[in-house]
Amino acid sequence: MLRTLYKLSEAQAELQRICDRIHTDQVVEQETTVREILSAVRRSGDEAVLHYTAKFDHQTLTPSTLRISGAEIDTAYQQVTGELLQAIRLACQNVRSFHQQRLPKNWVSFEKNGVVLGKRYTPIARAGIYVPGGRAAYPSTVIMNAIPAHVAGVERLVMVTPTPKGQINPAVLVAAQEAGVQEIYRVGGAQAIAALAYGTATIPKVDIISGPGNIYVTLAKKHVYGTVGIDSLAGPSEVLIIADHTANPIHVAADLLAQAEHDPMAASILLTTDSTLADKVVLEVNRQLVGHPRQVPTEKAIANYGIAVVVDSLNMAVKLSNQFAPEHLELEVDDPWSLLEQITQAGAIFLGHDTPEAVGDYLAGPNHTLPTSGAARYASPLSTETFMKHSSLIQYSKSALSNVAGAIDALTTAEGLPSHGDSVRLRVEDSD
Repeated sequence: MLRTLYKLSEAQAELQRICDRIHTDQVVEQETTVREILSAVRRSGDEAVLHYTAKFDHQTLTPSTLRISGAEIDTAYQQVTGELLQAIRLACQNVRSFHQQRLPKNWVSFEKNGVVLGKRYTPIARAGIYVPGGRAAYPSTVIMNAIPAHVAGVERLVMVTPTPKGQINPAVLVAAQEAGVQEIYRVGGAQAIAALAYGTATIPKVDIISGPGNIYVTLAKKHVYGTVGIDSLAGPSEVLIIADHTANPIHVAADLLAQAEHDPMAASILLTTDSTLADKVVLEVNRQLVGHPRQVPTEKAIANYGIAVVVDSLNMAVKLSNQFAPEHLELEVDDPWSLLEQITQAGAIFLGHDTPEAVGDYLAGPNHTLPTSGAARYASPLSTETFMKHSSLIQYSKSALSNVAGAIDALTTAEGLPSHGDSVRLRVEDSD
């Protein structure tokens, strides 16, 4: 099931194929559908949202039933176990603590001759969070998106999530309450993104949308960007593991499957210097798949986007990893810190044999909303900065302006913008 590759050229080709797996001809057809939905919601608001919710989620709602009630949230608390509630609160605590450390600070620098420069950060006023609700329930997604927004100081935090069977997982509602979400609406898909972007009579317009979803959600976020901000265009999840002879094949196999069980398009990649380890991992993946609760989609992911590559050195493994730019990178080697300086492109890095990706996914503290499909080449994990914007601060004294007037005049003349030059020249002349 998990294919083993030994040739470097073949491995490079496969890694590129896996990275490009979302770029298919089918996307063109899906984009047409998304545009239609966005246009309808923009024109008709709640009416279109309710129509598409009935069409795709087979759920008949009214404007008055779109919003989750306080009573439903209270009921959810009665439905979760004490153990799960404590786990949610621990995750919230750890994620909040980490992101409070990442809160950017305003700064001002007083330069020579009366020049003052600085930067001022302010939170985005309204944020929308999309939480998937199709194949599984994700309270962790609620925590990872809502808490950075809350820490950033977002005033209004709105969550949307699909309820295809008419029910919402109680853990999701509890996580939302614990993470500071003020409003929750039972709607998903492209119509939910449209409602957040354009606003309806019931669902408020927001300034930024974050959170992962299926291809329709992703395409919708792509098309509303500019009307609102977005966190990223999340693709299918992926893990890349670099392992040497010290790695435990049972653990490596479990980590590969932990990624594959997300989605049939999830990618699970092993790069190892030990061919014996590769063989053992292949056997162990097959063994752990027997009777797996999500066996069919997990097998599809492993068959289509799972590979084990035997490389000559850890340096080559790092080179291939940087080329792939994985969402999750596990360093299951004897000395992971010795490789860290060479790692230049990865969303999250998990160091050592006792740090599986699941630790980061749920409660370590760093965000699990990460760049996918090679986006780690230029993008970073979701953070408080995602929900903030900054303004530059500039102040010049008369003498400071006079000192640079000549340079500004030269530049404005070169660009053919005389009034720009005049705005400086006239002030300097007035001070003479």
